[in-house]
Amino acid sequence: MTLPLEKFWDRKNRTAVLAASTGMILVIALVDWWTTPFVSLGFLYLFPIMLAAGFLPRPALVAVSLVCAVLSEAFSSLDPSGRAIRLIFEMLALAGCGLFASELLRSRRLSSETQERLRALVETSPAAIVILDQSGAVELANRAATDLMVPSAMNLMGQPIATFLPELQYALRSNSEAQLRASMQCQVHRGNGETFVAEVWFSTYKENGAPKLAAIIADVTEEQPEAIPPDPAGLDGSERQSLNDRQIAVLQLVLEGLPNSGIASRLEMTPSAIKNTLQQLFSKAGVNNRSQLVRVALERYRDLL
Repeated sequence: MTLPLEKFWDRKNRTAVLAASTGMILVIALVDWWTTPFVSLGFLYLFPIMLAAGFLPRPALVAVSLVCAVLSEAFSSLDPSGRAIRLIFEMLALAGCGLFASELLRSRRLSSETQERLRALVETSPAAIVILDQSGAVELANRAATDLMVPSAMNLMGQPIATFLPELQYALRSNSEAQLRASMQCQVHRGNGETFVAEVWFSTYKENGAPKLAAIIADVTEEQPEAIPPDPAGLDGSERQSLNDRQIAVLQLVLEGLPNSGIASRLEMTPSAIKNTLQQLFSKAGVNNRSQLVRVALERYRDLL
């Protein structure tokens, strides 16, 4: 989201802002000349330099800083013997502030452009894509996601994902500090009361320190005609079977999206040992594959992840 002050540096304002910066430099120089015996106003050159920083390349910004430093010293009432040293330090100070502002604005522009590209990609994708904020509300959803989950509504954004897909809420609020990258099979509840079996690929990440989640949702009801039964231990985990340390470690890495070989390397175990541990997890969770294991892990064991 663009802050009000950043609108000054919108590319369409380039000519106006550069003209204003030039005018400010001339006005400051004139007033500084007029008040030479009384006060020095050289510090005011910082403001036009920071305004121009959003549009000028680095060499031009340094050149403007040098010009402003020369003007400041030309109308200074200080001892002429230290003029050269003051000129160097003033030019460095003005150029440093200008370059800092330039890099900050360039970074914000790149971030904004990246977000706009991502938004365009999401909105035009035929796959159902949702992005959740830290509270579990839908921050961004494309038309495919809206048609899939709330066909009778106009907008999915702002609604809590727990209403439609509580497992994603569990993933967002898990205790894991690691990035979760996994897929799962689960039931999705449409806004009209219908349910369907979905394959969900999701990934957690942080933006400005706040946890977020992005997910792709696909209806696989025709491929999996048998509905997934509700998990009786899904709410509080009171009926879950206990896991040992090795099983918990393997389960955490499964949710991070690592294959068996990656898990074996991370835990310094053999691939056969990882396979045996996964079979134990399947048995305790009452599932047949990784996708189902991820769903059950988020429902029953999220406090351990």
